[in-house]
Amino acid sequence: MNWMKQAAALLAALLLPAAPAGESYKTLLREPEAVFEARLISPQEAEEAAKLPELAVVSPEPAGEPLPPEQGPVFPEAEDWQLLLVNPWNELPEDYEVTLKALPDGMKVDERAYEDLNAMLQACRDAGLRPKICSAYRTQAKQAYLHNNKIARLRSAGYSREAAQEEAGRWVARPGTSEHQLGLALDIVSQSYQALTRKQEQTKEQKWLMEHCWEYGFILRYPNDKSEITGIGYEPWHYRYVGRDVALDVRASGLCFEEYLLLREETLAAEKES
Repeated sequence: MNWMKQAAALLAALLLPAAPAGESYKTLLREPEAVFEARLISPQEAEEAAKLPELAVVSPEPAGEPLPPEQGPVFPEAEDWQLLLVNPWNELPEDYEVTLKALPDGMKVDERAYEDLNAMLQACRDAGLRPKICSAYRTQAKQAYLHNNKIARLRSAGYSREAAQEEAGRWVARPGTSEHQLGLALDIVSQSYQALTRKQEQTKEQKWLMEHCWEYGFILRYPNDKSEITGIGYEPWHYRYVGRDVALDVRASGLCFEEYLLLREETLAAEKES
């Protein structure tokens, strides 16, 4: 079976009811729900958003020279941190450690992403654009604050405690399940339009990042058409650092990170058996 048929079979399997817990990446998709890491926008931001032209929301096509379709992903060697999966069903490991490095604006990222991140942002600026990081590394306490704050606002709006907790999870990841706690994920927006809405993808900065992020080791983590698999709604501002070789491979596969990891695991296991 070639890799494209494998990918098609993989997608079909992921969209079926998942197996019981304890079966590696196959347990990623239990009762998927859209979970957004976003913030409420102000009336002014809403007014600015309304001024942007309506465009069809589609997943961006990767730029550059992709691998031929018949070749597909090659699954390069990678360290565990590059392939570490954190999502609504896979919490941050309790023993996870990260060495952080401060950015000029005071935010912090995993030091392993620092050079490529700065190179990407500088290249974006050299193209005449103004990218802005609006969120980077978050501590457990910070994520808990954001999550609890969302619950409190919903309670004030009349939600019951149970309903508020459920609804909050759709917008702010539970502590321990946010990629921001890895230090490898960033929310990057346009300086001229900073609202975390779908219209973010229409800014020149976001279009540039979607086209070139692969060259610097980043992937657009939550594509528009993969929400049922990632458990996270479309976020055209959230980028995850996985290193240049893996980023290129994910791009060549045409898969989201969850799909890519499962296909990688199954392919490499089959190669060992053969």
